[in-house]
Amino acid sequence: MPIEIWLAFCAASFVLLAIPGPTIMLVITYALGQGRRAAVPTVAGVALGDFVAMTASLAGLGVLLATSAFLFTVLKWIGAAYLVYLGIRLWLADTKADTPADGAAAPKSDKAMFGHAFVVTALNPKSIVFFVAFLPQFITAGDPLVIQLAIMEVSFLVLATLNAAAFAFVAGGARAAIGSPRVLKWVNRSGGSVLIGAGVAAVALDRPE
Repeated sequence: MPIEIWLAFCAASFVLLAIPGPTIMLVITYALGQGRRAAVPTVAGVALGDFVAMTASLAGLGVLLATSAFLFTVLKWIGAAYLVYLGIRLWLADTKADTPADGAAAPKSDKAMFGHAFVVTALNPKSIVFFVAFLPQFITAGDPLVIQLAIMEVSFLVLATLNAAAFAFVAGGARAAIGSPRVLKWVNRSGGSVLIGAGVAAVALDRPE
């Protein structure tokens, strides 16, 4: 894989990852709720979720989802329902100053935060289909395909992990400055609205041709 192609792939991936989506909003909300300790489980969940989505794409699941209306619809509704569920939990979260980590927006265990981040990231059919459309643009004809795909997957996962970690640590560090119950309430509601909106949009948009 030529170095210039790899650099172009990394640059494109960086730009796409820098745009906050439902996954990053979830990471930010958890970091504001529990501080930087939430970074490890949530970032690990994002990394594993991206790994599952990319591996599924490379294994052909993305092609299957793009051509099967039934399978695409099933996965889309599962992912959308989960996003709406998490959004509602954020809206109902307790933001009392003396119990900032007891609300629904901040699970009591690292395992719960890891699971939420993983499911939101992995159960996004648009991500799987996106990878199928995105990766081929950087494949060099004549070079070993498996090696190229492996390089791109590892590169993307590293960038995605660093991106999620950066958002988590910045949000966790800002917790003390904006951690009042009133501010946290509106942060939770903003994040919840984004998640609910993403879930509704997932089922409202037409299936890619």
